[in-house]
Amino acid sequence: MSVMLETPELPAVFDGVKLAAVAAVLYVIVRCLNLKSPTAPPELIYQDSALSRFLLKSCPLLTKEYIPPLIWGKSGHIQTALYGKMGRVRSPHPYGHRKYLTMPDGATATFDLFEPQSEHCTGEDVTMVICPGIANHSEKQYIRTFVDYAQKNGYRCAVLNHLGALPNIELTSPRMFTYGCTWEFSAMVNYIKKTYPQTQLVVVGFSLGGNIVCKYVGESQANQERVLCCVSVCQGYSALRAQETFMQWDQCRRFYNFLMADNMKKIILSHRQVLFGDNVKKPQSLSDADLSKLYTATSLMQIDDNVMRKFHGYSSLKEYYEEESCLHYLHRIYVPLLLVNAADDPLVHESLLSIPRALSEKRENVMHVLPLHGGHLGFFEGSVLFPEPLTWMDKLVVQYANAICQWEKTKSHCSDTEQAVSGQE
Repeated sequence: MSVMLETPELPAVFDGVKLAAVAAVLYVIVRCLNLKSPTAPPELIYQDSALSRFLLKSCPLLTKEYIPPLIWGKSGHIQTALYGKMGRVRSPHPYGHRKYLTMPDGATATFDLFEPQSEHCTGEDVTMVICPGIANHSEKQYIRTFVDYAQKNGYRCAVLNHLGALPNIELTSPRMFTYGCTWEFSAMVNYIKKTYPQTQLVVVGFSLGGNIVCKYVGESQANQERVLCCVSVCQGYSALRAQETFMQWDQCRRFYNFLMADNMKKIILSHRQVLFGDNVKKPQSLSDADLSKLYTATSLMQIDDNVMRKFHGYSSLKEYYEEESCLHYLHRIYVPLLLVNAADDPLVHESLLSIPRALSEKRENVMHVLPLHGGHLGFFEGSVLFPEPLTWMDKLVVQYANAICQWEKTKSHCSDTEQAVSGQE
C-alpha cells in the first residue's frame, strides 16, 4: 500500500513533462525575442553646445522612447530579417526621373531624381542626396518609403543606384561599385549642384552608403560646400576592424556574411562578360582574378580580396579596407553629422561603436544616436504584430534634417540682422 502511494500515476507524470516542455518553449521564445528587454529613449552621445540643445528641443524622437512592435520588435535578428526580406510594408511608389552620367573611365553612373511634393518647412530649396546600402538602388522598398516621406516634407531627393546593382542596367566598363568608392556619388552631387544652383544639400547614407557619404564629405572641404548636414545610418565605420567580427558566429554574423556574399556573387557573375571577358580592356590586376575562387567564396572578404579591391588597384585586402573606410575622414567633417546605430544590430559588432562614440565625445558637430532596438536598417514601429509602413528611422532622419534647416535659417537671419545693425552704426 505504501509503495502504491509513493509511486506517481502515469497521467501526472505526462502532465509534468508537458508543463516542462511548455516552460522550455516559452523560455526559448522569451530569450530569442528578447521580450524582457526594456524600451527606452535612444542613448545620445554629444557635446553640450548651442546646436545640440537646439536639436534636443527640435527633434522629439531623440528623447522619446522608441517602441518596436511588441511581439518581435525587440529582436535585432527579426528586425534585420524583415528588412532584408520585405524592405518595408505597403511601400509607396514615388515617381522619379532616371539620370545617366558618363564617368571618366567609361562607366555609366545612374541616379533617380524625385521632386518635392510640398513646400519645405523653411521655404528653402533643399535636396537630399542619398546613398543606399550594399548592392541597393532607388527601387528598393526601404528607399522608396523614405523618399516618399522626404518628398512629402518638401525635399527633392537624388538616389544613387550603385554601379552594377540595377539588373536592367548593363555595365559599360570593367568596374562596379565597391565599399568606399565615392566617384559616382560625387558625380551625382556635382550634377545636383550645377542643375540647382540655389539648392542646399542634406547628405544621407544607409549601411555601406553611410561609409561612402561620410568618406565623400570628409575627402575635401569643397565637398562640404552647400551641405547643411550629413546623416549615416547603420554603418560599421571601419572595414578593417569589422572583418574579424564578421567571421564570428556570435550573433550569427558569419551566416549573414555568407548570405550577403552569395548575393554579391550573383551580381558580379551577372556582369561577368563585361568584367572578365577576353575582349575586355580591364586593369592588369583584375585579369589575374581567379573566377573559380569567386564561385567558391563564402564571405564578403574573399570576394573583396579576389575581385573588388582589384577594380582600384589595391595590392592587398588590408590596404583596400584601410583606404576605403570613412574612419580616417570623419574628423575632417565640419558640418553637423548624425551617426545612427542600433545596439542590437547583428551585423555591426559593439566594438565598432567605440568609433562614433569617441568622435561625438570630442566634436561639437557630431551626435551619435543609439537606440536599444532596431536591428540593421529595421527600426520598425507598430502596436503588437504588424509593423507600420513608416519607420522610426525614416522619421528621425527627416526630423533631424528639418531641425538643421531651421538652425541654418535662424543663423542666417541673425547674421543678416547683425549686418544691418552694424551698417546703421
